[in-house]
Amino acid sequence: MCRSIKTLRPPVTPEVTEEDIRAAAVQYVRKVSGFRAPAAHNREVFDHAVDGVAAATRELLDGLRVRGSTATRP
Repeated sequence: MCRSIKTLRPPVTPEVTEEDIRAAAVQYVRKVSGFRAPAAHNREVFDHAVDGVAAATRELLDGLRVRGSTATRP
């Protein structure tokens, strides 16, 4: 769906920053909403969606256990 979103889990991406997670969340919300940048009257809901997707992504990455990997999350 969003080809510009990169894989963020180890060992594919050993170091994942909050900026990486936020960028992926923005790309996802842009794709789903169909807007590259929301109009002023949609900014709040757009930003709220980005925050929610970023939080869900962090939770997912923190909970993943990759078989055969010694990588751990802080």
